[in-house]
Amino acid sequence: MVEMTMNLEKRIDEVDVTVMPEGGKRAYVTFLAGNKDYWMGVVGLAKGLRKVKSAYPLVVAILPDVPEEHRQILVAQGCIIREIEPVHPPDNKVGYSMAYYVINYSKLRIWEFVEYEKMIYLDGDIQVFSNIDHLFDTPRGYLYAVKDCFCEVSWSKTPQYKIGYCQQSPEKVTWPVESLGSPPPMYFNAGMLVFEPNLITYEDLLRVVQLTTPTYFAEQDFLNMYFRDIYKPIPSTYNLVLAMLWRHPEHIDLDQISVVHYCANGSKPWKYDEAEEHMEREDIKMLVNKWWEIYEDSSLDYKNYAESELKLNPITAPLASKESVGDVLMKRAPSAA
Repeated sequence: MVEMTMNLEKRIDEVDVTVMPEGGKRAYVTFLAGNKDYWMGVVGLAKGLRKVKSAYPLVVAILPDVPEEHRQILVAQGCIIREIEPVHPPDNKVGYSMAYYVINYSKLRIWEFVEYEKMIYLDGDIQVFSNIDHLFDTPRGYLYAVKDCFCEVSWSKTPQYKIGYCQQSPEKVTWPVESLGSPPPMYFNAGMLVFEPNLITYEDLLRVVQLTTPTYFAEQDFLNMYFRDIYKPIPSTYNLVLAMLWRHPEHIDLDQISVVHYCANGSKPWKYDEAEEHMEREDIKMLVNKWWEIYEDSSLDYKNYAESELKLNPITAPLASKESVGDVLMKRAPSAA
């Protein structure tokens, strides 16, 4: 498995990032629910993808409870709106790490977006700081994601946390086979996924989720179980979970990080809280400031960016830019009920 991972990392590093889209069959996708402030994260993500010159659009899988005001903001930022309905799992008798995790099962709907041959899913609290379009060229038939870290207190109910074992640094604490049996399978963070939409997979996901008892990390646990046999790890540069900065600093070079996941308590840039643990760190403040620089950059707003690209590159500018700039790219697709 180590050799397989190394080969995959080598493959990713060697891919030509100038590969252009083929028939518009690739896209980034994120998920939005509720009337809170997560729309700001999606706006930041859309502008971040523009800043790094991504060749592909951002689709937003959006639940009915998202206010029209927020929808229009996303439309104005060039997002493709895709309406979906919630996925309700069986009752959880134990509880989730966070109560709102229950709504995250609705992310299973993105496997129905078969108008795209391959997609990269990114949580709304993620920012892209360098172009990752080359991930679309990973070999087909697998789900790619970054291995998670088991060291934070949110994992306190797991045997990994209790014995101090983490797959990010397995050499530090050896898994006790004698007392706990075989080591657990590799486990990925579901905030970033490279996957292939497929109707058969989609229908099976919805079937199996209704037969599966929900667990602590909700849809992330479920996806790890479901895709265990085809999961392939990719380097942490494609989904830096902030806890890695203080749990495994020896593995992190911030200059090489392409994608940052602001998932630690207090780290959401639009509601950053320095009083939370670790949030006083200078590297965290720097990453929050980098997010805000992108979010507040008016040149990255869809209309301004499209006009600028059209003036600079009238022939190679994206198709959407050549159309009336006021008619922002949007798709009101039927609900995926």
